[in-house]
Amino acid sequence: MRSTRHVDRDDEAEEAGHYSDPPLLVLASLADGPKHGHAMIEDILELSGTRLGPGTLYGAIARLEQQGWIKPLEREDRRQPYKITGTGLRVLHARLTRLRQFSKAGLKRLEAL
Repeated sequence: MRSTRHVDRDDEAEEAGHYSDPPLLVLASLADGPKHGHAMIEDILELSGTRLGPGTLYGAIARLEQQGWIKPLEREDRRQPYKITGTGLRVLHARLTRLRQFSKAGLKRLEAL
């Protein structure tokens, strides 16, 4: 489900600037502590400018949990919080490092234009 709120855009570059890799966004959100789904959605929006819909979020959560990169904690009322695991932290660090390397190389090419 996508947000239907109208958002004014200054230009196409701003719209294209949103990062969308749901598993990586979930891992990054959980890197500063456990969260339940709604808190992750809001944190990811603040962190990246990307609003994940519930289906996208919970699909990513299921895959990450299956891989052992996150784990559920004890329920809080009807909310299910999740925590990143040690393996998840290592995966997040490796992926962000690769992303930084890619970003630096891409920006260097743009500077050459």
